[in-house]
Amino acid sequence: GIQHIAEVYAEAVLDAAESAANTEGLLEEFDLLISDVLQRYPRLEAILTSDLISSDDKAGILDRVFGGRASPMFIHFLKVVSRHGRLDCLRAIHRQVRVQYEKLRGRIEVRVATATPLDRALAGRIAENLRAVLGGEPLVKQVVDPELIGGVVVRVGDTVYDGSIGDQLQRIREQIIDRSVHEIQSRRDRFRYPAGN
Repeated sequence: GIQHIAEVYAEAVLDAAESAANTEGLLEEFDLLISDVLQRYPRLEAILTSDLISSDDKAGILDRVFGGRASPMFIHFLKVVSRHGRLDCLRAIHRQVRVQYEKLRGRIEVRVATATPLDRALAGRIAENLRAVLGGEPLVKQVVDPELIGGVVVRVGDTVYDGSIGDQLQRIREQIIDRSVHEIQSRRDRFRYPAGN
C-alpha cells in the first residue's frame, strides 16, 4: 500500500541526497513543501494529485511553481513521483524520509504515553532504558493520555509495549477468567465421571 510506496521513494531520494551530500537541504525543502506549499495551498495539492491532469502538465506546473526556488534534484524527484502517478503519496513519503533519516543517524522515534506528565528524572530513566533496548538514540515524544489509569505505553514504529495499569488489569482479568473456566470444566468432568467408573 501507500506505506510501502512511501518507503521506496523515501529510500531513493535519501540515497540521492546522501550521494550529493545534500541531505539536510533535501529535508528542509521537503519540510517547506509540506508546510508552506501543500498546507497553505490545498488547491495546488488537488491539482497535483488529480488524475484528470497529465503527467506532462504536472511537470510544467512543478517547473513554474518550484523553478528557481527548489534545487534541481528536488524538482527532478517530484517529477519522477509525478510520472509514476504518486504525487498523492507526498505526505507519506515525507514522513518516511524523516523516519529513515533519523534511522540513518542512529535515532529512533519513540512515543511514550502516560496518565500524567513525566518528571525529568523519570523521563531520563525511560530514555536510558530505551537506549539500551533499541541500540540507538531514542527521540522521545511524551504524550499525556488521560484515559490511562497509570503506567506507560511505549510505541516504537508499529510495535507497542503496553505497561499500563489498564493492560495489567486486563491480563489479570483474563487469567481469572481462564482459571474459572478451567475450574468449572474440571468440576463438570468430575461430575460426569465419578471416581471408580
